[in-house]
Amino acid sequence: MGNPLSLCVVALDPLLEAGAVAALSGDPDIALVRPEERADVAVVIFDRVDRQELDLVAATGAGPHRPAIIVIASDMSPAEAAEAINAGARGLLRRHEVNADRLARTVRTVAGGDCTVPPELIDGLLDQSGEADAYHGSRGRGPDWGLDERERAVLRMVADGRETDEIARELCYSPRTVTTVVRDITQRFRLRNRAHAVAYALRTGLL
Repeated sequence: MGNPLSLCVVALDPLLEAGAVAALSGDPDIALVRPEERADVAVVIFDRVDRQELDLVAATGAGPHRPAIIVIASDMSPAEAAEAINAGARGLLRRHEVNADRLARTVRTVAGGDCTVPPELIDGLLDQSGEADAYHGSRGRGPDWGLDERERAVLRMVADGRETDEIARELCYSPRTVTTVVRDITQRFRLRNRAHAVAYALRTGLL
């Protein structure tokens, strides 16, 4: 087993902070640190996705150590999820969905450079995207704009934190095909990695 991941918890409400710390304190793979210390991952917790909260996400991710950010909110709409990712979040969770195991898995996912978003939020964004596609189509956007169905299916599962082999099994593709699809997306839109691809797709309505 390697060194534990360092993690800090940031919350506007001290009670929310204490609950997250308690949930993670028993995991031997996670070392809790203070917000001002170096952290691989920062968990940012709040009730509403509002401007003050989004500024907190951005400020936490822009700190000297640039931790990967997980946002936990009481609730969030697809549009608010896109705003949180645009502010720098790599992982999104609703408070009623969180338990110690799921939070620990999300920490490991974002620390590894991936992005995870609740599937129903992605479904909402897909609905919004369908309306956007119709709008852009009426304005003469070409057929190569956006993502095809295979690309959307793969990227949705990447957003849900799935590994390449797992995506390949579920979609009946080879792992090489999944890797190629993700690489094609990142190259087409000049993105850095899988997490950036998911963030970009959510932010721009491609997903």
